[in-house]
Amino acid sequence: AALASHQLGRGHVCLDLAQTLAAPDLALSLPPEGDDLSDPPPLPSEVLDGLDLDSWQAALGHPTLVADGNTPQPGNTPLVKVKHDATTRLYLRRYWQYEQDIRQQITARLTDAPDPCGSAAPLRDGADRRPDYSLTPDPRGSAAPLRDGAGRHPDDTTAIAQALNALFPTSHTLDWQKLACALAARSHFAVITGGPGTGKTTTVVKLLALLQTLALSESERPLRILLAAPTGKAAARLNESIAGQVENLELDQLVQLWERSSLRDEKDTDTPASTQLESSTPWERNSLRDEGIDPLRQAIPTEVTTLHRLLGSRPDTRHFRHHAGNPLPLDVLVIDEASMVDIEMMAAVLSALPPKARLILLGDKDQLASVEAGAVLGDLCQRAEGGHYTPTTCQWLERITGTPIPSDYQEPNGQPLDQAIAMLRVSHRFDASSGIGQLAQAVNQPLAREHSTKNKKRAVRKTFEQRYADIAHLNLADAEDPALDRLVVEGNPTGFLNQGKGRQHRGNELAPPTGYRHYLEVLKQQRPPAGSDLEQHRDEYDQWALAVLDAHNRFQLLCALRRGPWGVEGLNLRIAKALRRQGLIAASDHELEHGWYLGRPVLVTRNDYGLGLMNGDIGITLAQPHPQDPARSVLRVAFPTANADKPIKWVLPSRLQAVETVFAMTVHKSQGSEFTHTALLLPDAPNPILTRELAYTGITRAKHWFTLVESGRGILNEAVTREVLRVSGLGVIK
Repeated sequence: AALASHQLGRGHVCLDLAQTLAAPDLALSLPPEGDDLSDPPPLPSEVLDGLDLDSWQAALGHPTLVADGNTPQPGNTPLVKVKHDATTRLYLRRYWQYEQDIRQQITARLTDAPDPCGSAAPLRDGADRRPDYSLTPDPRGSAAPLRDGAGRHPDDTTAIAQALNALFPTSHTLDWQKLACALAARSHFAVITGGPGTGKTTTVVKLLALLQTLALSESERPLRILLAAPTGKAAARLNESIAGQVENLELDQLVQLWERSSLRDEKDTDTPASTQLESSTPWERNSLRDEGIDPLRQAIPTEVTTLHRLLGSRPDTRHFRHHAGNPLPLDVLVIDEASMVDIEMMAAVLSALPPKARLILLGDKDQLASVEAGAVLGDLCQRAEGGHYTPTTCQWLERITGTPIPSDYQEPNGQPLDQAIAMLRVSHRFDASSGIGQLAQAVNQPLAREHSTKNKKRAVRKTFEQRYADIAHLNLADAEDPALDRLVVEGNPTGFLNQGKGRQHRGNELAPPTGYRHYLEVLKQQRPPAGSDLEQHRDEYDQWALAVLDAHNRFQLLCALRRGPWGVEGLNLRIAKALRRQGLIAASDHELEHGWYLGRPVLVTRNDYGLGLMNGDIGITLAQPHPQDPARSVLRVAFPTANADKPIKWVLPSRLQAVETVFAMTVHKSQGSEFTHTALLLPDAPNPILTRELAYTGITRAKHWFTLVESGRGILNEAVTREVLRVSGLGVIK
């Protein structure tokens, strides 16, 4: 039980007995990162010396303590033992139940496949009757016809194909985004995974447009769709991204399909147009009056919430307001940054979904897993690289998308889960000339493929040797090297080709890489005049805050560790002092360590629903005129919001109880964010926390510029050969 509990702290849902005995020191990794014990405990290999698997399994055979998870109804014991093939896994009861709940919910959604162009069966309350969508898959592999109360059976394959062609009008070759939309439209459960710039947000917006078009063609109301993300930062980023995508989405052809379907099939052509308007639904009246574009666009949601807020978190409890007995009122749920969702939260989400609701997960399977136990997205996407689509799926996709599926992605014995997963394989952000893209690709190559450890290290090294314009390498002599201070202040432009000048992005010249000097100068230069009346100049202060926040997003230092000379705790104070030496901030030593000062960036570390701030939100400490005495200034922390009418939330520093200075941020905390220039600082010695996933996540936070900071070449090379292998049983879902 102690070992199983210990493994939870390391992200593992369970304890793999055979794996632990084969390499106990590696499997258990005692002590945790950052602990400096004067009297270290004995190594796990010493404690487990002489123990064999049979003896261990026999010792776990006590029925009052350990249940057999392979039986239909395991008893109510604190531990559960599960055998699968040659492995034996030991769980704490609660985490075994989470895994069971997730497996059962996903399996049910895969088994009860919906009509490819139908909505999830709508919720009914007796007073609100809606068409009865039968979600039974055709055993021959074709789309089951959509059925409404009148028993209409339109050609679903044609309908969804026409809608996809309207959304992807220039697609003549295999388009993975189009394929992802098709796959997700035919299942209650779908995963869309891909690296940065592969178009996950674009794909899901088009998918939602597809689902709403088909639903509105057959129903009197749109689907109830909700968007969510694990953290406030991820939610805000998706909110901004998806709003822009929806605004720019071309819907003319979709609207024409919708109107032809609605008016041809539902309206009596002999009826006068005025009567048609009166007898049509509100959605159809809008389409007739406004050509349909705005109503369809409005049916695609742009507001994103956090998972905690979605489920209705309760203070001081693990339980939520929404659960199996009080499900969420929705037809479709989209979760972005799903790699950050731990097993407990995923189980809570699935239990709160109505049985016929669709769940669509978006995320990069290769990013770091959640901070808490579990790697749900990674487990589900273990086979995503190979596709493994069955002949039936491939035939259906070819009919729908118009392009054949390459044989490399086909498998006669593909599993049902494989048929619900789409991987986007083309990056539209990083092309062949991008060092960030090439470095991420070199780091992310699985060792199981043709890349041996030696070849992988060579590929990483070669990326820097080729002198790409957007990546730089800074080699420090030691932890006190002043070159690190210069980097965080100035951005190290001299480390880049041509000092970062002359680079183009989508026809516009990029500003050279910057450090923290940039946002602090914007803070000073654009500050409203002293003595301004706050009420009369509130818009000016909001615009100032927006400019400072945008400038701050131009650079971020990421670290692998929290403690020690290479960790964020010491580096935040060091960077603050370096900025003070440059005259960019003014604060005493006490204020730098324990207080508030103008320009201090802070990271929210715990959800605060009273303030409307979420874990991961970043704010900047600014000054406002005192409400009663404009000649005096008071500090307030400015956080961005998704509300265009009120873009800044101003918060008293004294109300922020769970924040930390964020000149340096852990890679884990950076998930769901991106920065114009990202610097990744690695420690001076190998560490179990340094993995391929951590390096990949850190590199891909960079939008235009990336700097690798090492105290000696080779640490990154060691990190990319170590992969996160979290132990769970979700990988065996069929």
